[in-house]
Amino acid sequence: MITRVGTALQHLLRRAAASGRDPVELAREVVAAGCLVELESDDVALVERLGGAGLSASVEVTVPVDRFGPAPRAAALAAAAGLSVALTGPAEAVERVDLAGARVVVAADEPGAEDRCRALAGRRVRLVARRRRGSADLSFVRCLNVLLAGEGHPGIAVSDPRLIAIAGERAAWNGRTPDSWELVMPYGELVSERRRLVAAGSVVRVSVRGRS
Repeated sequence: MITRVGTALQHLLRRAAASGRDPVELAREVVAAGCLVELESDDVALVERLGGAGLSASVEVTVPVDRFGPAPRAAALAAAAGLSVALTGPAEAVERVDLAGARVVVAADEPGAEDRCRALAGRRVRLVARRRRGSADLSFVRCLNVLLAGEGHPGIAVSDPRLIAIAGERAAWNGRTPDSWELVMPYGELVSERRRLVAAGSVVRVSVRGRS
C-alpha cells in the first residue's frame, strides 16, 4: 500500500468490493471472526459511518495522501472518531501530514525502504510485501528484521505462506509478544491459514476494500 498496494492485492480488494457487500458489513464480519480490519479509503462519508458503527477499536483506515483532495480531512476525521489511521503515499507526502500516532505504510521494494524502516522503527509501520520473488523477498526480509527488532508496532502485510512463516520466526527471535505486532492479510484469501493463526493467538488484520 505504499506507494500503492501491489497490483495483485488491489485486484483482490476490488474483487471483494465487486461482490456488492457493504464495507461496514464486511468489517463486522471480519471482527466477528476474531480479526481486526484494515480498510483503505479517503471517502469521508464512509469514515463517518465506520465511526458510528461501534467498530472504532477494531478498524484501521488507510488514507492515501499522494494526491490533493479530501484525504487529509478523512484522516483527521477517522482519528477524531477513534479509528486508527494509516497513511500511504510517497514519503515526502506522508511526512507532511501532522497526525500523531498514525501508522506509516512502506512497500518493501520501494527505493530506500530499509533505511525508511530504520528511521520509523520506533513507530507504527505497515510493511507491504509485493507478490514477487527474488530480490523483492530479500528486501522484505531485511525490512522485516529492522521493524521487528525495533521499539514500534509493525504490521506485516503479506499473503505468501512462506513469508508469513518467516515473519513468525523473526517475531519469536526478537521476543515479540502477540500484541506487539500484527499480520495483515487480504479478505477472502488464505482463510484457513488466517483461522489457524488467530487460534494460535496471533493478531491478524484483514484488508477489505473501502467504498461507501
